[in-house]
Amino acid sequence: MGLILRTENLRVEYRSRESKTGSKTALQGLNLQVASGEVFGFLGPNGAGKTTTMNVLLGYVNPTAGAAYLFDVNVRDPIARQRIGYLPELTYYYKFLTAEELLRFYARIFEIPGPEAQKRIDHLLKLVELEHARKRPIRTYSKGMQQRVGLAQALINNPDLLLLDEPTSGLDPLGRMKVREIIQRLKNEGKTVFFSSHELGEVETVCDRVAILHQGELKAQGRIADLLTADQTNLEQVFLKIVGYPAHS
Repeated sequence: MGLILRTENLRVEYRSRESKTGSKTALQGLNLQVASGEVFGFLGPNGAGKTTTMNVLLGYVNPTAGAAYLFDVNVRDPIARQRIGYLPELTYYYKFLTAEELLRFYARIFEIPGPEAQKRIDHLLKLVELEHARKRPIRTYSKGMQQRVGLAQALINNPDLLLLDEPTSGLDPLGRMKVREIIQRLKNEGKTVFFSSHELGEVETVCDRVAILHQGELKAQGRIADLLTADQTNLEQVFLKIVGYPAHS
């Protein structure tokens, strides 16, 4: 399978008044590879560099050194992001709009012709199980429903790569399950999904491979089964060991 996303020795430094050197390293020497059709989990504690990585991929932050590529195009080139969809951790929509109106708004941004836009809107509302609420204002939606309409928004341009930042954050078990099912359906459609998460159980269930970041450095990358050891039998135990959390007997 070809690579959809890759980073090469990616380094990002920020100016910092707190640091003696006047700068803070958010990422150092990050090398990631995500293949076509994969569901890839990007893990790490708060401040590990996950959001910084996402911001580089989205063109919001320029790397200090190294490079990142989407579809073999450097992310500094805007065309690299033509085939991606993005769902931020916190979504901000005009909540007086209905789900259908919101999706039509984004379809116009992507200059999708009317008949094709309607076809995609109908498909996506069915995919995220919001057909019954398509005419309701988003302000009446639960947190889980708002997250699902956010997923539909990220898919309106039929992207090949979906970037999701904490897609199950703040959701109840039913909401998490529905998002997990949607991600599985996207995989079945051949989409590539790259998402950050703190929900290790969810990651272990849906991901083909994961990367674990700590203090800006890549500590592990691979299939979950390959990362497990005799004394670390699930992803949570592997994660806690890597980030240095003391084990409890």
